[in-house]
Amino acid sequence: MEMTRTMPNDVRYKRLHLDVCIDERTPRHGISELLKKLRPEWKPEDIQAFTEGITNQLMGCYVGSMAEDPVVLVRVYGQRTELFLDREKELEMFQVLHTHGCGPELFCSFSNGICYEFIRGVVLDDTLLRQPSVYRLIATEMGKIHSIKCGEMGKGPPVTPVLWPRLSQFLSLVQSSDAPQQHRSSAHVETPNLTIIISEMEELKTLLTHTNSPVVLCHNDLLTKNVIYNKEEGIDNVDSSLYPSRELQFDWLSAYLESFKSCNAVDSTVSREEVLELYVQVCKFSLVAHLFWCLWALLQAKHSTIDFDFKRYAMARFDYYFEKKQEFFGMRLPQFLQEPSAAHTDL
Repeated sequence: MEMTRTMPNDVRYKRLHLDVCIDERTPRHGISELLKKLRPEWKPEDIQAFTEGITNQLMGCYVGSMAEDPVVLVRVYGQRTELFLDREKELEMFQVLHTHGCGPELFCSFSNGICYEFIRGVVLDDTLLRQPSVYRLIATEMGKIHSIKCGEMGKGPPVTPVLWPRLSQFLSLVQSSDAPQQHRSSAHVETPNLTIIISEMEELKTLLTHTNSPVVLCHNDLLTKNVIYNKEEGIDNVDSSLYPSRELQFDWLSAYLESFKSCNAVDSTVSREEVLELYVQVCKFSLVAHLFWCLWALLQAKHSTIDFDFKRYAMARFDYYFEKKQEFFGMRLPQFLQEPSAAHTDL
């Protein structure tokens, strides 16, 4: 079945939907049925595959050489992830990002997943992430994504932020979910206290609602493995020592602001004060991100069948939130403006 949908920014596109369901435990048959319709010229016996993914099962399928021949990525949605992810909106955002040159082409959707373009390149790692030529490119692309207008070409009512409703939704699902799945050593791992999470959410909402931060289109899952730089490990342990230095953050934010301004057709000159103001905002909002991923991991611990220690990951994000809370809560722009070395001298 082929459908035509109207995007929020009035971009029309056609989406192919195939009536195929893939069993994530034994996916081979379902993938063969899918590729018969999507790539009929491929012989089933010639199809090779590699697997990836943490919350979804991701398989790359190809015939011939993975380095040279076309590859189709097949993503099978994680069990019950539709409870907390709007899959229809995700498909729309795929098309929006691809239209603006910021993401892969969506080939089709199927009953419990999607097929999309394989982007060749190097998956980002912690070493690459610290190279100025690389992280400035990432900052530039982020500025480009954040400049995409999601309303009716900038007209009509303002875009409504989804951060707090999404957090509330996650919290409600965690509270109402059934007994958790057992993953690796998770049975013996302490679980974040939901009463404390609720209290912290309310405190953060009060603090950040008054922050002068624009509402923009966000990717919402920019871990290193989701960034392709033109080889592979999980995220069991959260190593906070890898958090970028203040100097690197200032340089990254400078490149981001230059891109954001340029994409919005304004003077791309960036002042030291603008960088510092954004730095303070980012630090404060990073606290919300820790609670967001803590709740996400608790939900995954209850529903996912993937062998990953989600409870340990939730606790790591919960602990780091409190490690940084007082420092970030206390940040004020004037204190940085008084520091002569608070940012690079060329700002």
